[in-house]
Amino acid sequence: MRFVVRHKFFKAGNITHYARFVSMSIESLTLKKGEVGFIWFNNYSGVVIKTPTKTFVVDPADVDPTIFKKVDALLITHEHHDHFDESMVREIFRRTQCSVIADSTSATRLRDVLPSGKLHEMRLGKEIKLDKVTVRAEGFRHPATAPVSYLITTEDGVKIYHTGDSLPYPNMKQIGEQRPPDLVFCTVGTPAPGASPETGLEIVKLVKPKMAIPYHAPDADIKRFSELVSKEAANVKCLVIERDKPYKYP
Repeated sequence: MRFVVRHKFFKAGNITHYARFVSMSIESLTLKKGEVGFIWFNNYSGVVIKTPTKTFVVDPADVDPTIFKKVDALLITHEHHDHFDESMVREIFRRTQCSVIADSTSATRLRDVLPSGKLHEMRLGKEIKLDKVTVRAEGFRHPATAPVSYLITTEDGVKIYHTGDSLPYPNMKQIGEQRPPDLVFCTVGTPAPGASPETGLEIVKLVKPKMAIPYHAPDADIKRFSELVSKEAANVKCLVIERDKPYKYP
């Protein structure tokens, strides 16, 4: 599988970013029934998730929008600049005509930018169906206006829980009891306010995934999280991923 990384400056809104240009080989990745592919593409919670029939891009920010060649839906968790870039959403939509699934604050900012049939405003408990794939809005503990996390259930029943940069919250326990995910992406350190390897471990204990994937944190926090999971949640596998590298589950 070929995966190319090169560097270049680009403009997004009024901010000049220095970011990796990535040849998104995941988009040509063939997945069998029950498999998913994913790439972590920035330093925050930006993840591409591919199922056998759909490709999702979550929280595109601080990245070149032209790397995304085929997108079925963009998922936005909240309005902070490291998760939501209006100009980037506009450009990805222009190139791919994808659906945009967003928290209510981000959706409000996009109403004059996107066709109404392509924009879906999400609130806690709301579900969107894209053919046989379901996206459900879950809770979020973070100092944003109306943030949501996302539980994606693939056409084969694989569940991926993308927590954005949420801290653990009590109702995560219901997810673990009613809809335990196969994969959970969880923030385990700065720059997310209050996040730490210990709060990441608490998310794991609440949602009871088969596999935990730390992100949105420096390497030292990710390493510490991995050590904590191995000691205190031994039944959960921890996968430490590298940015811009494709992975397949299981």
